[in-house]
Amino acid sequence: MKTNRNYKDSVFTKLFSDPDLLRDLYRALGDVTLPNDAPVSINTLENVLYMDFFNDISFMVNGKLVVLIEHQSTINPNMALRMFFYISKVLEKMIKRKGLYTGKLLKIPRPEFYVLYNGKKPYPDEIILKLSDLFEEPLFPEKTRPLLELEVKVLNINEGKNKETVKRCKILEEYSIFVAKVNEYLQKFNDKEKAIEEAIKYCVKNDILREFLETHGSEVLNMLLEEWNIDDAKEVWQEEAREEGREEGLMKGREESSLTIARNLLLKGSTLEFVQEITGLDPETIAKCLLD
Repeated sequence: MKTNRNYKDSVFTKLFSDPDLLRDLYRALGDVTLPNDAPVSINTLENVLYMDFFNDISFMVNGKLVVLIEHQSTINPNMALRMFFYISKVLEKMIKRKGLYTGKLLKIPRPEFYVLYNGKKPYPDEIILKLSDLFEEPLFPEKTRPLLELEVKVLNINEGKNKETVKRCKILEEYSIFVAKVNEYLQKFNDKEKAIEEAIKYCVKNDILREFLETHGSEVLNMLLEEWNIDDAKEVWQEEAREEGREEGLMKGREESSLTIARNLLLKGSTLEFVQEITGLDPETIAKCLLD
């Protein structure tokens, strides 16, 4: 089956394309009480490609809060930087340029950033990625406080992870089950298309995303196959980047990034084995992270 390479949606973005569902999703992620009549407006970046990825979901709540959500099946330690680019463009769309030169104080909506991860590699239930983790070491030791910061909450939504958060949003819980079924059937059949088809049949039969899958089943098949193609391509890009980095002597920069990730994971209570799996660092290097 040929996939539509111009299709910009993902299953996740199509599933959460309704304001009512976005209210439920934000209630779950933010652990807040949000009235059913709270105005929600979608302002997802469309037809704008940043660093080879589209913005998944962006929406306003009550005109005072802007929420950016990215769905990831691969681990990306640079999400804070990507979110920085996204929010800049979202705010640029909201605010007319001439408003920047007014004599009045300009109020902007408060941003919140989330990444929902459901990849196959092990990952903590929750972790915070900071833009300042990507900064170079300060030239002057006394100037260590970051003057620019952005925090992204990364939540693992694989089946069995973050149970309380996922259960607060029925559609998110069912989506998690659906993805788990796709992966289960993929191991069984070793055929992507058949795995998706069987997962759709199972979920419809068991009233899991039934209405959505009955209406959009063929699109879901098409989108998931395309997402897998992109994931395969990303692995090639990453390998090419590693090779290029070796040729240009950039190994030091990547090692420093891995050390930052390792340090954050250790502070969150992750095991040494898990940190090794995520970063690829040797045990001795990881052990030194907390001493630096």
